[in-house]
Amino acid sequence: MSTNVDTFLGSVETTFDQAADLVGLNDELRHKIKICNSTYVVRFGVRLRGGLVTFTGYRSVHSEHREPVKGGIRYSLHADQDEVEALAALMTYKCALVEAPFGGSKGALVIDPTAWEPHELERITRRFTQELAKRHLISPAQNVPAPDMGTGEREMAWMADEYKRLNPNELNSWACVTGKPVSKGGIRGRVEATGRGVQYALRECFRHPKDLEFAGVTPGLKDKRIVVQGLGNVGYHAAQFLSQEDEAIVVGVIERDGAVVDESGIDIDGLHMHIHKNGGVKGYKGYTEDSASVLAMECDIMIPAALEGVITVDNANDIKAKIIIEAANGPITFTANQILLDRKCLIIPDLYANAGGVTVSYFEWVKNLSHIRFGRLGRRQAENQMINILSAVEELVGKKVPEGWRDKIIEGPTELDLVRSGLDDVMREGYASISAKWNNDSRIPDLRTAAMMIAIERISDSYSSLGI
Repeated sequence: MSTNVDTFLGSVETTFDQAADLVGLNDELRHKIKICNSTYVVRFGVRLRGGLVTFTGYRSVHSEHREPVKGGIRYSLHADQDEVEALAALMTYKCALVEAPFGGSKGALVIDPTAWEPHELERITRRFTQELAKRHLISPAQNVPAPDMGTGEREMAWMADEYKRLNPNELNSWACVTGKPVSKGGIRGRVEATGRGVQYALRECFRHPKDLEFAGVTPGLKDKRIVVQGLGNVGYHAAQFLSQEDEAIVVGVIERDGAVVDESGIDIDGLHMHIHKNGGVKGYKGYTEDSASVLAMECDIMIPAALEGVITVDNANDIKAKIIIEAANGPITFTANQILLDRKCLIIPDLYANAGGVTVSYFEWVKNLSHIRFGRLGRRQAENQMINILSAVEELVGKKVPEGWRDKIIEGPTELDLVRSGLDDVMREGYASISAKWNNDSRIPDLRTAAMMIAIERISDSYSSLGI
C-alpha cells in the first residue's frame, strides 16, 4: 500500500527513504530502523463528575538502539496512532543527530486539558501514569517522558510523584520524567529550552555564508524581519530572545483566532500577556482576522511553532520567507518542502531545529541520576581562581579593574549558565555538521536530507556495534 507523502507520518518516512538511499543502507537494516518497534494503546476509566469517563492514551517506542527511550507526552483531542508514531520516529532521528544517548518514543492522551479542572486533570494524569508504569513505559532506565503540547511542569510533577508512589524504593525515581519544576528535580532553563535552541540554531546558521547566500539573506540577525506562527511556549521564547537579544524585528504573529501585524516590531511580552488574559490575539493592536495574508508576508525568517502540516501544497507558493526554521514538529508537508526548496528557501529542519527540548531534558536526566545541581561543586572554585588572576593582573599593571566589570568577570557559572552553554554547543555542532554535509555533497538536496543522513548513519553504527 502506497504512503501519502503529505501526511505527517508519510513526510517523515519519505524523507527517511530518500536519505537512506543516499547513505546506501541495505534493505534489511533500513526496514529495522524505519519501523516503529511497538505502540501501546491504553484505555482506562476515571470516575469524574458523578460518572465513569473512559480515556484513550498512546505510547509509541520507535527505536531502542539506545536506552532509555525519550519523548514527550501531549494532551490533545486530535492525537492518534499515526501522529504518535511519526513523532516517535522524529525523536529517534533527533536524538541521534544531536548525540543525546536515547532511543525515540512519544506519547499522547486524547483529551482537551482545558475542559477539566486541575484536580480532575491530576486524577486523569495519575491514572494514565499507572497504565504506563504497568507496561514499563515510564522508567528512568527504560522510557522517560517529557512535556509536549498541552502538558508542562505541572503534569510532569504529577507523573513523577505517581511513579515514586508506585516504586518507593527506586533511588532514581525523579529521573522517570523530565521537564519537572525545579523544586521537584527539574533543571533551570528547561522551560525555555526549545525556543532558546531555535535562537542558537539561527545564530549558527548566520555564521555560514554559503547557506545565507543560498537563501539570499544578508549577514546578521539584527533588523531581520520575522513572522512567528504559534505563540505558545516555543514560539514565545524564540520570538522573545530573537527580538530582545539579537535585535530582530517580529513583524507578524499568527494564532488560532487571527494574527497581529506591526511593521515596527511587536511587543512579544505584551502580546503574550494579552493571549493569556484573553485566550487569543483578538483585540490586540494590529489584529487581523486574515491569518493567510500574514503567513504570506515579506519576511526574512519564518518560525512555524505550533502544529504539524500548516505549510502545504495549498499555501507554499504564497510564502515569501527566505529562511524557515521548524520550531514545531512536521509543520511543512513533503510536497510543500519541494516547492519551497525550488524557490531557494532555506529550511532548517525540525529534527535539528527543535532539539533544544530533548537536549536540556538530557541534562535534567543526568542531574537526577547524579543527585547534584549543575555548578554546585565548581562555581566558587572558578570564582576564586578568577579573583586570583585579576589580582595578579592588577598588581602587574598598577590599576584596578572597575567594580562593575570585576563582578561580571569573577562570577562563577550558575546552573542556568551551564545549561545554556551546553545547549549552545549542541546546536552549533549540530548545524555545522548538517551544513557541511549538504554543501560538500551535490547529491544532497537540502539540510533536511543531510540531517536525516547523519541520524541514519549514527543509528546504523549503533545497531552494528550490537551485532545487528
